[in-house]
Amino acid sequence: MRSVLSCFLSVASRPRRWGRVALLAGGVSLACLGGAHADDDSGNLMLQLLDRVNTLEQQTRDMRGEIDQLNNQVQQQNATLSKQIDDMNFAMQHGHGAAPASTPVAGTAAPVAAGKESAAPPAAKRTADDALKAGNDALLQHDYVTAQADAQQVLSGPKGPRQVDAQYLMAQSLAGQKQYRQSALAYYDAYNRAPHGAHAPSALLGVAATLLALNDRTSACQALDKLASEFPTPADRIKSAEQVYRKRAKCS
Repeated sequence: MRSVLSCFLSVASRPRRWGRVALLAGGVSLACLGGAHADDDSGNLMLQLLDRVNTLEQQTRDMRGEIDQLNNQVQQQNATLSKQIDDMNFAMQHGHGAAPASTPVAGTAAPVAAGKESAAPPAAKRTADDALKAGNDALLQHDYVTAQADAQQVLSGPKGPRQVDAQYLMAQSLAGQKQYRQSALAYYDAYNRAPHGAHAPSALLGVAATLLALNDRTSACQALDKLASEFPTPADRIKSAEQVYRKRAKCS
C-alpha cells in the first residue's frame, strides 16, 4: 500500500488548490481511493470533501484574524475608559482639597493634566516584521515554543506576504519540538502558499526531512523527487541536503 504523501506527490499535475489538505488527507485513507478502477462517483465525492475542508480551514483563518482584531479593539477601549475614570478620580480628589466647590474649573485643570502626564503610554502593538524577527531569534536560541507563538501571531493577523515567512517559521518551530507530523503539514503549507517563492525549495526539503523522521522513506523520496523536478538547479545547500536525505531514505 502506498503511503499518504506518496499518493499525493505522484499526482503532482493535479491542481494546486489541494494544497495542505492533500497531505492531510492521509487521515481518511486517501491512498486507498487511488486504484486504477476506482468508481468515478467516489472520486468526485472525495474531491468535494477535500475542497470543503480546504475552504473551512481558510474560513477558520479569516475568523481567527477578525476575532483578534476585535479583541484588540475591546482592549484599547477598556484601557481608554479606565484611563478616563482614573483621571476623573484624581481630579475630584485634588480639586476638592485645593479649593472650595465654588472655585472655577481652573482649580482642577492642573491635576487632570498632571494625571495625563504621569500615565504610562500604552505599549505599541508589534508589527508582523517585529514578530518574525523575535520568532527567528527565538528559533536560533532553540526556544521553539516562543518561535511558534510569534509565527502564530502573524498567521492570525491580516493577510500579507509575511504570512509565508510565518508559515515556514511555524514548520521549523514544530520540527524543533519533534512534532514531525504537524511539521510536515506546516512545511507543505508553506510551499503551497508560494510554490515559486524563496522558501519553496527549503519547504519541500523540510517535508522530506520530517517524513524521514517518521520513518516514511517512500514519501520522503517522493518529496525529494518533487523538489528535483520543480527546482532542478537549487542553491548549493539545498542540493547538498537533498543528496544526504536521498541516501538516508535509500531512494532509487
